[in-house]
Order: sequence, then structure tokens, then C-alpha cells
Amino acid sequence: IVQVAVRRRRATRLLFAMAASSDFLCDDAWWAGQTISEGPHAGKVWWGWGLATEMRAEIEKRMPNHAGESVIRPPAVEEMAARMPAPRVLLDALPLALQRICTAAPFERLFHSSGRDMTDVIRNVRGDIPAFHDFVAYPESEQDVAALLQECSRQRIAVVPFGGGSSVVWGVVPPPLHGALVGCMALDLAKMDRLLDIDVASQCARVQGGMYGPALEAALKQSGLTLRYYPQSFEFSTVGGWVVTRGGGHFATGPTHIDDLVQSVRLVTPVGVTESRRLPGSGAGPAEHRLYLGSEGALGVVTEAWLRLRPRPRARASATVVFAGADADDAFVLGAQAVRELIQTGLQPANLRLGYGPGVALMGGSGLGGAQT
Repeated sequence: IVQVAVRRRRATRLLFAMAASSDFLCDDAWWAGQTISEGPHAGKVWWGWGLATEMRAEIEKRMPNHAGESVIRPPAVEEMAARMPAPRVLLDALPLALQRICTAAPFERLFHSSGRDMTDVIRNVRGDIPAFHDFVAYPESEQDVAALLQECSRQRIAVVPFGGGSSVVWGVVPPPLHGALVGCMALDLAKMDRLLDIDVASQCARVQGGMYGPALEAALKQSGLTLRYYPQSFEFSTVGGWVVTRGGGHFATGPTHIDDLVQSVRLVTPVGVTESRRLPGSGAGPAEHRLYLGSEGALGVVTEAWLRLRPRPRARASATVVFAGADADDAFVLGAQAVRELIQTGLQPANLRLGYGPGVALMGGSGLGGAQT
């Protein structure tokens, strides 16, 4: 039985319901076989969300509550390597300069060949992966990205840009080959992960596409600024991924979609580089950067973006309000009316959520008593 626990501002964790014999989950060697010790994704399990150490602690904490239930045991990287087809494109076929930044290691091919939708994760833990990338590239500069795209175009190798791999719409899955295509490469920007510039006066920052959410916020904190953008995948997704998927955050008011926070985009394509103008606003026809928002990597690779920031909050406060009614439906209607009236007054709390049903007890704690909410 695979169960999912969603923790606020944390990645989805896969939990295994244990049978009487669960020794393998407490075995150091077993956990070591699910990950890799070096590289940009060191410590992450190949088949699901998150770090092996955190996932192990979560599973061991919950194991006593699931004794006697069935077990799904994910294959180790070594086991999957034996089932994996050989790469259709050999690294030796690439120029030496590109061979240096490419790998066909089993963990890398596994990790990059599926997203993190539950259908992906369930297939992964069963060892049922329909297709694999032939190799993975880790460019270290914009010049590397351009050279990779040009070489792949020349050799007819499909390219799938890869941010954090948190896609739940099969965006990183190797596409079926057609026509003259001979193979597929995942292009991972994990090594292009720097905050390049901060314009404090304009409250904007120039960020590389491979920078992850926590690293970005940590870097901005020194300037007293924040992007205030928190998708559910925040911990395991990147700036470039947010842009090309037109991601949405969890705040209920103010700018909460990445569309509202992007000022300009720099994009590398097989035929050159384009960068939209950095303007606070414009009414002069279509905005070029809007073309790349939501493009899912089909138009090129986002290597940089200028993002709009805001000052970090100086104070925070939160409250839970319970609406009691004749039944849960009646309570929900009362809550909906209150939410509408609050928003229409012009007040803008950073977040405003209306919960309904059994989940309310989990959000509000044990103090809700027996009220119908």
C-alpha cells in the first residue's frame, strides 16, 4: 500500500505500509542502494520525492501504525540498471568538451526519466519505467547549453530540459522517437544555480534557471527581500521550471503566480539566444517573455530570469476561525460568505483558505470540538 502524506511547504513523501517483516527498510545498505552519494542530486531517492534520510525517518516513525499491511519494495539502482536498455546514443559520439558534462550513469538515467506524479511514483516503485533517457547533461554555463543544443540538433537527439523533476504532467518523460530522431537527452540545469544580481532599488533579481527555491530565498534574505513564491514543489523545483510551467504558489492574494513575478527571460535555442527586454511595464504590443511562460521547454532552455521581489515581512500572524452550522454543508456556506465579504472589503491577508469536511480537524488542531465544520 502506498500512502501519501502532504506536509505544508514540504514535498510529498511516499510512505510504505509495512508487513511483519520490515527489516529491509531499516537496513543502511538498502537505503544506500536507492540513491547516490555524489553529484547535484546526491541523497535523493531515484523513485520519488525527497531525500533518503528524511524519507527513512518519516517511514520509521509511521511504521508501527501500519503493521500487517502489504509491502511495496522499490528496486535498488543496481537492480534497475540490469533491466535498463543500453543507451542508443554513446557518449563517445559527442565532442570531448561535451562528454565532460554528460553522464549515462544508471542513477542519473533513472532519476531523470520520470516526474513525480503519483502515477510516476507508483510505476517507479514497481520498477515499471516505460522509457529512459539515453544520457544526462549537466551544463555549467550558457555556452554549454548552446553547444549541447547545437550538437543534439546535428545528431537528431531529442532534448528534454530538466529543472527539479517535480513535474506531475509527464513533462520530463522521454518522448517517443519519431522521424529521424536517434535518442533522447535530459538537460539538467542543476549546476547553473546562482543568484547573479540584485537590483535593490527596483526590488528585482537576476537568477539562473537551475536555482532551487530554498537556495533562492536564502540568498535573497541577506538583502531583506523575498520572491514570496511557494509552490507545493518549492523544495524540489527551480526558477526555470517555474517559468516554463507557469507555476502557481500557495498565497491567496497579491502576486501568487509566476507570471506576475517575471520581468524578463533569457532563453537559449538551437539557433541562438534571445532575451526579452527588462521593463517595469509596457503597452507596446505583445510581451515577448509571455511567450516563454508556460512553454514547457518546447521553445528553448530558460537560463536566466529577472524576477520581481518584495521586502520580507517584519511580522506574521495567523488565526483559525470555525464556522458552526446545522451540518458541514451549512457551515461551509457560512464560511464562503465570510471569505467573500472579507475579500470585497479590500483587505488582503497573505493567505485565506476555507476548509471543509474531515480535513478541517487536521488543519485546525484538536480545539475544534464537535462542531459541524
